[in-house]
Amino acid sequence: MNVLLLADASPSLRARSLVELGGTGEYDPEVARLRAEIPSSPEVAAVLDALDQRSPRQLAYLLCRLSYLDYRGPELASAAEALFDQQQQDGSWPLFPEDDERVTTDSSPGPSRRRRRAPPAVRPRSETWRMIPQQTSIPLRGLAAAGYATDPRAERGYEWLIAQRLDDGAWPGDIKADHSRSMGTPGYRKLPRSTGCRSATTGALAALALHPGRRTSGFAHDALDHLLARETRDQWSLGHEVARLLGFERARGTLTFYATFDLAFLLDLASRSGVAPDEPRVADLVAFLESKRGPYGLWEHPAHPQLSRWLSFDLDASLTRLQAGDWTGTGSTERVALRAYPKRRRRY
Repeated sequence: MNVLLLADASPSLRARSLVELGGTGEYDPEVARLRAEIPSSPEVAAVLDALDQRSPRQLAYLLCRLSYLDYRGPELASAAEALFDQQQQDGSWPLFPEDDERVTTDSSPGPSRRRRRAPPAVRPRSETWRMIPQQTSIPLRGLAAAGYATDPRAERGYEWLIAQRLDDGAWPGDIKADHSRSMGTPGYRKLPRSTGCRSATTGALAALALHPGRRTSGFAHDALDHLLARETRDQWSLGHEVARLLGFERARGTLTFYATFDLAFLLDLASRSGVAPDEPRVADLVAFLESKRGPYGLWEHPAHPQLSRWLSFDLDASLTRLQAGDWTGTGSTERVALRAYPKRRRRY
């Protein structure tokens, strides 16, 4: 463990570093002292103040943030039950629950000297889509992070999510209401050798990776195999998910929720899915990340330098988990250099 992590102001980071990297026991006096400070820390207080969100996606991600900050208070159970209350009979969550609050009538008062065209009727977005995997994968990730992955209600959600999978093991980005299958994925969300969506596949894997049994399933490994096939070494987005979990970046988007390709997050998912460190593509990824480690053993966060200790902890925790993995991959070492929108040859 890098002792510089223990110099951070966050009690959450210091407690997690001692336990997950330093091998300190859960009942160690120092860990107990830090855990007592976590509920009153500014970073946790900011998340607790926002727990009145009703959107399943937003509420679920707040659970992810609290879990990342090692918070274990009673609010987790209340938020989880509020999330379960919005679950549908088939195990999924509503597509756009906020549609119920949209105003569809023209409320402009008084007559006008000019005849105004009647405003178009607002069609709820939930009527234009049949299915979007993120409607359920994001709530499942939040529930799993809070410790509810094996709850029977969550298990129904996992079964629904797996049922939306494509034959090649990826997930489609969406299916429109007037179609029976996905009509394609924009280039920036494409997978190298699949018709599936990278954002949706990442979201499904993020939910599966936190389930104690499903994290090493063939479903998780197939999804990871697709993501590892993308040959990119983007440094500008390294630690993007860490920044979102700590509130420095907004967690927004539905189809695009996981559109940013974050190598640190990919390594986190791989390490939670039981991948062995000698899997060729993972080994190359680790070698690349190690080459970016600074002289004091820390990685610098490219967008938020103040999060460098958190990013370093996150990467070191992933590297530690990798040592216990035993899945060596599917035997495929395919890596495809991806250009989201290939340049067209000019006619003249």
